[in-house]
Amino acid sequence: MNIPAETRTQAADLLAYIDASPSPWHAAESTAQRLLAQGYTRLDETQRWKLVPGGRYFVMRGGASIIGFVLGSDALAHSGFRLVGAHTDSPGLRLKPRAAHSSEGVLRLGVEVYGGPILATFTDRDLSLAGRVNVRAPGGFETRLLHFDTPVARLANLAIHMNREVNDKGLKLDKQTELPLILGIASADADAAVTFRRHVAEKLQVQADDILTWELNLYDTQKGSLWGLEQEFIADSQLDNLASCHAALTALLACGNPAATCLCALFDHEEVGSESAVGAGGSFVSDVISRIAANAGLDEEARRCALARSFFISADMAHAYHPNFPAAYEPCHRVLVNGGPVIKSNAGQRYATGADSAARFIALCERAGVPYQQYTHRSDLGCGSTIGPIVAARLGMSCVDVGSPMWAMHSIRESAGVLDHGYMIAVLGEAFRV
Repeated sequence: MNIPAETRTQAADLLAYIDASPSPWHAAESTAQRLLAQGYTRLDETQRWKLVPGGRYFVMRGGASIIGFVLGSDALAHSGFRLVGAHTDSPGLRLKPRAAHSSEGVLRLGVEVYGGPILATFTDRDLSLAGRVNVRAPGGFETRLLHFDTPVARLANLAIHMNREVNDKGLKLDKQTELPLILGIASADADAAVTFRRHVAEKLQVQADDILTWELNLYDTQKGSLWGLEQEFIADSQLDNLASCHAALTALLACGNPAATCLCALFDHEEVGSESAVGAGGSFVSDVISRIAANAGLDEEARRCALARSFFISADMAHAYHPNFPAAYEPCHRVLVNGGPVIKSNAGQRYATGADSAARFIALCERAGVPYQQYTHRSDLGCGSTIGPIVAARLGMSCVDVGSPMWAMHSIRESAGVLDHGYMIAVLGEAFRV
């Protein structure tokens, strides 16, 4: 398999991006740091914006959602927007507000299920904690990112001697009683909550009493890797959907001086429905678009003209054909890893792709010189959804849902293709240029 050196470099950079982003808050911060390094200016939603022609900017909301944009050289009402959207969150386990407790001499952490992870894959992994913590500060509080970079917790499996049917019936975990994680040995003379809070405080170098609240998730400390006889595959956590975030960001950073105004919008909360102030169902992207239009001097009529001339690519990972489970796939829509970007369609509008938007994306693939594939879900299986229908409905913007094919979606350790990641970067770059 011929894999260009640039494509291998892009895959290695993806692994570095994911490994630096063990939570959605870290993913947004990793994105912000890359934008800053390329000369983008950070904007504040609470302040008036003064945008200059050709300017490069980004804005964050809620710590885990971020929109970067480049103002195009053409008149906005004439050229419209080129928008690529993805999401920073991944399914997994989140700590409860009062998580630490002891049970029969064992220090444990209570967790909630976030989204739809394959829970069995979280067992017997070297897990750690990452997210954000609010600490007391003069006049209120400030937010600190927290990242334990060594394993601190484990969801230990029950031995087969006590679960004899696990290989026949699968591992099933009660979400309330069987998901608490082992954190350590409980001390008879120490409160579990105090012990845990002390460790968090030491990591942040603050006083334990100054910790107010947190949002923390578990993550796998195993680094991402390439695998396969020719190192043609990628293995890592959070490929869904940090691979799409990385592809969109990389394409934006390489877009040069585009004619149309280009936006890369990365949202939190997709895995739980997007209906939040920071999710794709909120006002974030429409607020940013309105402010860009206002700075360009567009009235409401001209802004609507710009939206009508715009194109939105919803980038989220796609289900690759797995030869061990052929019955799980629509027979005529079996997409292959390293076979190119996938155009996702659903008659029930779980994906926002239409015939015209699909044709437009195919043209972009042809211009970029990359192959493409088409996917639809089996008719007798429920189909997942994306931010595509949500954002398209709110903006009234033509949209196509696409993604790179992958195996084991929502596992703690997912797999995708090296070539596919390069293909996606190339076609999204083409989208920003036309």
